[in-house]
Amino acid sequence: MVSFFLSRVLSALRDGGDTVLFHHDGTTMTYGAASDLLSRLSGGLAGLRGMVAIDAANRPEVVLAQLAAQVQGLEVVLIAASASRPARAAALAATGAVLLTDRELDELSGARPSIPDTLPDQVTAVFPSGGTTGTPKLIRHSGIYDGVAHIFQPDGTKTVLVTAPLTHMTGNAAVLGAICCGNTVVLRRGFDSTELLSDLERHRVTTLSLTPPRLAAVLDHPALSTTDVSSVQQLSLGAAPLPPARLAEALDVFGPVVGQGYGLTEAPMIASISAAEVLARPELLGSVGRVVPGMEARIEDGEVLVRGLSMMDGYLGEPPIGDGWLRTGDLGRFDADGYLYLEDRADDVIVTGEHGTKVSPTTVEHALLRHAKVKAAAVVAKPGPDGALLHAVVVTAGPAATTADELRAQVRAELGGEHFVPSTVEFRDELPLTPVGKVDKLRLKS
Repeated sequence: MVSFFLSRVLSALRDGGDTVLFHHDGTTMTYGAASDLLSRLSGGLAGLRGMVAIDAANRPEVVLAQLAAQVQGLEVVLIAASASRPARAAALAATGAVLLTDRELDELSGARPSIPDTLPDQVTAVFPSGGTTGTPKLIRHSGIYDGVAHIFQPDGTKTVLVTAPLTHMTGNAAVLGAICCGNTVVLRRGFDSTELLSDLERHRVTTLSLTPPRLAAVLDHPALSTTDVSSVQQLSLGAAPLPPARLAEALDVFGPVVGQGYGLTEAPMIASISAAEVLARPELLGSVGRVVPGMEARIEDGEVLVRGLSMMDGYLGEPPIGDGWLRTGDLGRFDADGYLYLEDRADDVIVTGEHGTKVSPTTVEHALLRHAKVKAAAVVAKPGPDGALLHAVVVTAGPAATTADELRAQVRAELGGEHFVPSTVEFRDELPLTPVGKVDKLRLKS
């Protein structure tokens, strides 16, 4: 049996003709041109066995090389943009994959076209974790791609803006889903709020996905008030807990098109919530929604455990996970109606040296963000004489907008306990982000 996913993608590329698939770096690439390039990349990979690893910046060749390798029956390792140099080396050593960088992609694009007469019956991709604190885990997916092909049906009316790395599950699935639909992709090498707002208006973007820090950058941009964002039909938010105030602001700016989701690279689709649900029940602003069909979730010792259809096959080199439960590392709770609320990463919880009490950084961050002058906030542990202390890093609306004492008072009033109050407060112009748009707390701790 031929892979349903590959059949759908190859047919979409072949039948798309002169329809624009990619806007990228001031150029366009049609479906027909993408189909031809995929064939050349496939020809260049013919004869290889085992695995290939793609480590390159956002460009059409990344996803087309992935497809070309999968057409040739190769497993693909997609190196995370956030991976450190040691983590990249560890992923290559663990898989034995042939590395494809920008240079190799350019060379392969000149090969003789060749698509095998018989396609594989399934495709596989491996997503290494960032590995910023140790050896990366190698997350193996196969069934998720047939799921993409079933979920994304031919449409041809949408324009999708992608700023996430194509080697990350979010960017990867967004582009492959757009191809299955016959839609157009505005592909950026990275996130820039000025470019994003320009793209929304110029290309009449209908669909995009943002992390909470990137949403904040868009909402705070001075050009937002004069930018026409009326084309946006779907704005998906995820990858980290979203401050309720920011979600309310996004709904006010973009209208009832803003949804929030919860997933991991190991299980990309776990829970979701629509704008309609939040608008009908404002108390759900802090929820990531209900568990999606085909998935299950439960809470054990405060941690979210999941299993179901969107699960990975398993970690490479380890037994398949099957129908077993996956520990997500996320702390959360369900309300009486089955809505899930995320509280923090288990690894991020701080046991304060002064009080010996467990504190969720996200709880303190949300309290800080309820101050009218605070635009962004992150809380990390810093060593003190008797153990860990809370250190808050804050971005405000302007110089001297507030003081450290005022912010400590804000947290004390919001949360009612001294153990929540940051011992130190640092003001910065912006928070450092990882390549996938999450706050880089490792850099804040250093």
